[in-house]
Amino acid sequence: MSTAAPAPSALTVDRQYGAVLEGRWVPAPRFVLRRHRVLPLVDRLPASRVIEVGCGSGALLRELAQRGHECVGLETSPDAVEVAGQMLAGFPKARVLAKGEPDWEGTFDLLMAFEVLEHIEDDHAALREWVRWLKPGGKVILSMPAHMAMWSQRDAWAGHYRRYGQEDMINLAKAAGLKVEKLECYGFPLSNLTHWLGNVSVRGQDYAGGGMSQEEATAASGTDRKTAIKYFSWQRSPIGRAIMSTACQVQRPFLGTRLGDGYLLVATKP
Repeated sequence: MSTAAPAPSALTVDRQYGAVLEGRWVPAPRFVLRRHRVLPLVDRLPASRVIEVGCGSGALLRELAQRGHECVGLETSPDAVEVAGQMLAGFPKARVLAKGEPDWEGTFDLLMAFEVLEHIEDDHAALREWVRWLKPGGKVILSMPAHMAMWSQRDAWAGHYRRYGQEDMINLAKAAGLKVEKLECYGFPLSNLTHWLGNVSVRGQDYAGGGMSQEEATAASGTDRKTAIKYFSWQRSPIGRAIMSTACQVQRPFLGTRLGDGYLLVATKP
């Protein structure tokens, strides 16, 4: 007997957090902290052609599509492709693909990859390949988890190969032929707390999404939001909103330190 496919989750747009797929994908606190840093960078750019490698849920790509950008998401996880498809429904200039196309060289104005390179064994080769898709003068925005000293069970659960130091980020960008414009360490102090709580939440689990390998964990890590969904009603409460709004502002004085648990890099292709 055939089983009907599950109905799509209801998509809502939260005034503070952006797109939400009820019961399927919600923006975790660390995503919110990073989004608060990324959107002002994007808002300075004219409508252009954008690619996000490892777009996951497609929530951030949706916000760029809303701003008039022509968007391509690159995503290999079937589950993430399904979620992103729901996120980007209604935006004819946005699409999600499983792999790059041969005619992409020199065609994009902006390349984004958030929490992706730590999942790739040869991160240098991957970034060099992506940079080939950019036009001269194109922008790159990357984020990665910070500090190998913070390596934890949750990194293994998510399928990470590494966390990054400040010098690692700069050397990676330069080796790909990029000119670094900005490097900030975001999230302090809230993301440091959620980093600890994240370790508690995956205690006793081997890999994200119940996967059996590092590769399967990588595929599931962008959409496995069980813990975030559990606490999202609190995050949307008046006190939760106030805390998140304050945390987004409080991280600002610490961006030039190494206190946060994530790095955000902005660079240009000469």
